[in-house]
Amino acid sequence: MRTLDIFGYSFSAIKLRKFRAALTTLGVIIGIAAIVALLSITQGLQATITSQLNQGLSADTLIVTAGGSAISGGGGGFGGFGGQTENSGFSLYTNYTQEIDALSPDIANSVAIISRSGYIVSENLNRSVTIYGVDYATYQSIYTNTFKAENGSIPTSPSMTEVVVGTRVNQPSQNGTVFFNTGDLVNVTWTNATVLPLRNETYIAQVSGVLGKIGGFGIGGPSDTGVYIPLEQAQSFFNTTQCDMIIVKLTNSDSATVDAVTKAITEHFSDQVSVISSTAVLSLLSTVFGTIQLFLGGIAAISLLVAGVGIMNIMIVSLIERTREIGILKALGMKSRTVLTIFLGESVIIGFIGAIIGILLGWALANVTATVLGEGGVIGGGSGAFSITPILTPEVILGSLAFGIGVSVIFALYPAWRASKLKPVDALRYE
Repeated sequence: MRTLDIFGYSFSAIKLRKFRAALTTLGVIIGIAAIVALLSITQGLQATITSQLNQGLSADTLIVTAGGSAISGGGGGFGGFGGQTENSGFSLYTNYTQEIDALSPDIANSVAIISRSGYIVSENLNRSVTIYGVDYATYQSIYTNTFKAENGSIPTSPSMTEVVVGTRVNQPSQNGTVFFNTGDLVNVTWTNATVLPLRNETYIAQVSGVLGKIGGFGIGGPSDTGVYIPLEQAQSFFNTTQCDMIIVKLTNSDSATVDAVTKAITEHFSDQVSVISSTAVLSLLSTVFGTIQLFLGGIAAISLLVAGVGIMNIMIVSLIERTREIGILKALGMKSRTVLTIFLGESVIIGFIGAIIGILLGWALANVTATVLGEGGVIGGGSGAFSITPILTPEVILGSLAFGIGVSVIFALYPAWRASKLKPVDALRYE
């Protein structure tokens, strides 16, 4: 028989048993839908986080911290990276930027950052923020695309009382409700834990500028929820010259330059500092998400294997029901190879239809899930909210098709082989 005729016969056999075929296909649909939904959401999340990080990271910058560095969620760290590690015995100071600038011609400039958790209070707002002390001019030269005012301006020679705020500080919900504008006076407060009893330190500041929207993350770079005060004011306000980190701007982002400057900085400080490159952070992120995708895809694949067992069961039942039919076909001269191909053709059709519907259903589930998460779920809630756009790549589509059809064919091999080995006389006698 021709291939087209074989598939036509297989499709007719499926049509005669619609309900059973639908239940068999449902198992494939669920498995493929789970794979597609999980992988597309994970890839969308990775793309979103990478995009957000790129807004706050520059490929030609290095982050210098005292001792070892760690990713944490504390307010004292800058954008998620902790400053000094416990018991390191070494601290960074704001005047170390002069030493760093002189280390290599590949270093354009550097800026020290002092950060503390605090509050900003206006007439109608009392908001928890992270307060950063930076040199405005240098910081803006490093982050030219993100540290720029959408409203007001960033002063080049600021007075001690001028502050710059992120867009989610004066508009927490980003729904048009503005709690204060440029030129308004606000109270900047932090809790001084270096004295007992604890004391709230406060000063009145004037808002000189509001940054444009940056995104959910800003490792080393500007943040939507940050309040920026002049470095001199931070040293006085926090009563310290010790900084949490130093951002180093390079002349280029070549790997050789990054490696050379990293080595120069660590050797200068006798290996008592950690130097983190932006590219290393993004590379680590890609590795982590790759592992997560593999793990989630494996979990979803288990459900498809369960569906394969169901396919085998249904095909064996179909074989028993069609024993006489197979006997008649073989008595009329049909070859065993053709019988085998007919049964495998049915599994291919079931796998293909299940995979197509599963891909569509998985894509729909991914979008619904992303919408729910983005509108108040674990991702959408809070001031650092961001949305996820699921990504369905050609690799996922083709892989899902191949996996759906492959599992169906593999689990149909045994029933198809049994059908092809039936002897016409025995088959005709079967009741």
